[in-house]
Amino acid sequence: MAPHFLPFQPALGPQPANDHLYSSHQVILQMKEKVFSLSGDDFTIHTVDGLEVCKCKGKMISARDSKKFTDISGNEIFTLKNKMFAISKSFHGESPHGHNFEVKGHFKLIGSHSTVTFKNAADGNAVEFEVKGDWFDRSAEISYGGRPVAAIQRSYFNVREIWGDKQTYFVVVAPNVDLSLIAAICISLDEKENEK
Repeated sequence: MAPHFLPFQPALGPQPANDHLYSSHQVILQMKEKVFSLSGDDFTIHTVDGLEVCKCKGKMISARDSKKFTDISGNEIFTLKNKMFAISKSFHGESPHGHNFEVKGHFKLIGSHSTVTFKNAADGNAVEFEVKGDWFDRSAEISYGGRPVAAIQRSYFNVREIWGDKQTYFVVVAPNVDLSLIAAICISLDEKENEK
């Protein structure tokens, strides 16, 4: 059973509010990595009801492990780049419109801990999400000021995922939260775990 999250007012996220990246209702995202992608890092991000939110395409050869996020029309939202000289695996989201964010990993022996910082598009305030969980156990929670923003659950392997070495994620997201940012956080956590 999915947890129930209260809506955030104002909306939370670096991207300006629009019909596809924010929802006034709680959403369950399903992120499915494509099994036969040449880049190995292509995702489609959609709701469990089938509404497509955005796409993520990894570059086949990239020293910085960059992943381009686009809206459903193919317009770039941001590019997620690996920060090369960080002590713990960290990422920077660069938007062509200046709606940037950072996912900073923190060293931890058991589980995972990251912080996500950005300038909130709705009110211009600086925001910091906290991400805690055990990615090995397939779960993590994203919070802001002690309030839950999203809960991540990775599905147990099915046959196709075992052979294709791909992942499916289910993410419960509070109302009025930037869905593309939550998707980027999931991918950042997965990249961090793959490095181990």
